[in-house]
Amino acid sequence: MNVPELPNLIHYAIPFFVLTVIIEVILTVKVKMEDYEYKDAITSITMGLGNVFIGLFTKGIILTFFIFLYQFRFFTLPFAWWTWVILLFAEDICYYWNHRIAHESRLFWASHVVHHSSQKYNLSTALRQTWSGSFYTFIFWAPLPLLGFHPIMILMQMSISLLYQYWIHTELIDKLPRWFEAIFNTPSHHRVHHATNPQYLDRNHAGIFIIWDKLFGTFEPEVEKPIYGLVTNINTYNPLKVAFIEWFNMFSDIFTSNTSLWKRFLYLIKPPGWKHDGTGKLSTDLRKEWEKTKKREAL
Repeated sequence: MNVPELPNLIHYAIPFFVLTVIIEVILTVKVKMEDYEYKDAITSITMGLGNVFIGLFTKGIILTFFIFLYQFRFFTLPFAWWTWVILLFAEDICYYWNHRIAHESRLFWASHVVHHSSQKYNLSTALRQTWSGSFYTFIFWAPLPLLGFHPIMILMQMSISLLYQYWIHTELIDKLPRWFEAIFNTPSHHRVHHATNPQYLDRNHAGIFIIWDKLFGTFEPEVEKPIYGLVTNINTYNPLKVAFIEWFNMFSDIFTSNTSLWKRFLYLIKPPGWKHDGTGKLSTDLRKEWEKTKKREAL
């Protein structure tokens, strides 16, 4: 197969990221007449730069893994336009499940929590990326090389997905035409995902297409104003703490809890908030409490 040389889109997009963040700052301060949290933005940008640097090494690991699996592929798909169309949807559903599990399993939440740690929602928040996730979350894309998509194509589509998701991290765009909101992930849909309002928790995991959330029952429309951040915020601008505090907390629960080895292991796979003694609260518990409150108010 003739494999074309494909560019690293993320690196080429960095000047665009810088320019659009500056424009958003100006619009926020001068047009919306709101304060802009510069310390928070600097932390987000630092996390993004760290992610790009780490990616210089982890991309090799990921590519090697995909090439290994590609040897056992069921089909051989060419570099053709129709293959890219299929890959657009195939990669996106892999992303959906990766993203959903990142909210439902603490091992994956430990790296993904970085992206949710800001209490602000703007384009700089999109750059607040993990320093640890790229070492292990790529396993969710393992079906793609086995189906016959070339590893280079997969990496390219993963980059395209990340680039798409950049522009949806803003409050400057309200709602888009109904047909677009019905099919694609939008700023409105993704604001819900970043919110801590009980009805918004663990909703709208989409990458490019919101259809997966509607299909698998995790969709929630934006109704009331979102409150951003974490259920329990970490309140720090220190990039090292942002990157690793949940890893520290998770391993602390594993090694200091007075319980069985099995229940200690469950701290890795159970959702964030789970406690072996039943004292923890999950997002599903918070949502149920909210639903009960709404029912009482309606009476």
